[in-house]
Amino acid sequence: MDRNRGWEGHEAVVGVGAGLVTLEGNLNIPEGAEGIVLFAHGSGSSRHSPRNRYVAAVLQEAGLATLLMDLLTREEEAVDVRTAHLRFDIELLAERLAGATDWLARQPETQNLRVGYFGASTGGGAALVAAARRPEQVGAVVSRGGRPDLAGAALPHVQAPTLLIVGGHDYPVIEMNRAALAELRAEKRLEIVPGATHLFEEPGALEEVARLARDWFVAHLTRAGARPGARGA
Repeated sequence: MDRNRGWEGHEAVVGVGAGLVTLEGNLNIPEGAEGIVLFAHGSGSSRHSPRNRYVAAVLQEAGLATLLMDLLTREEEAVDVRTAHLRFDIELLAERLAGATDWLARQPETQNLRVGYFGASTGGGAALVAAARRPEQVGAVVSRGGRPDLAGAALPHVQAPTLLIVGGHDYPVIEMNRAALAELRAEKRLEIVPGATHLFEEPGALEEVARLARDWFVAHLTRAGARPGARGA
């Protein structure tokens, strides 16, 4: 079986064409899905991040498809382990996200799904840059403990509704998110999870992140969410 087929209803490992490289990803498409969330992991992480996989499972239970992918090739990851340079290359990471979005638009199983981005840490900045470059394709962005400030000049050009989630004890990142929020012109919201630190390891913190992300994506990527009074608080 072609490893890029047979996706609906279970998780499959896929090869995602993004520009000149092919990246590995884990794709899950629940039956009847209307939207798909592409995960942009943070610095030093991968598609196997337990935090992102937990959030992905919550989104899948809500009927959303998910694509967790590595933003670097294996060769690039080997270099990054030594230099820690590529994980902060927002331009490169955004280019990969945009390329993956184009790839989804070419696949029969995903081409009609509304696209959302879930970015963590530096992936939050990359997600916003990519969203600014694909305004017609990206319907929502959620950043978890992200660095949206790294999106810089792209922030005013983001058209996708954007939710920024930060831990209440992640003080430097709170200020970075507030500064980025002021630059955003699209629908936007900042949610601060009380008592949580950068990785949301405290009891109930990651569950709150998943709930907020689920409600945001359902509201903006599905027909049910678009109905009056259907959006989560």
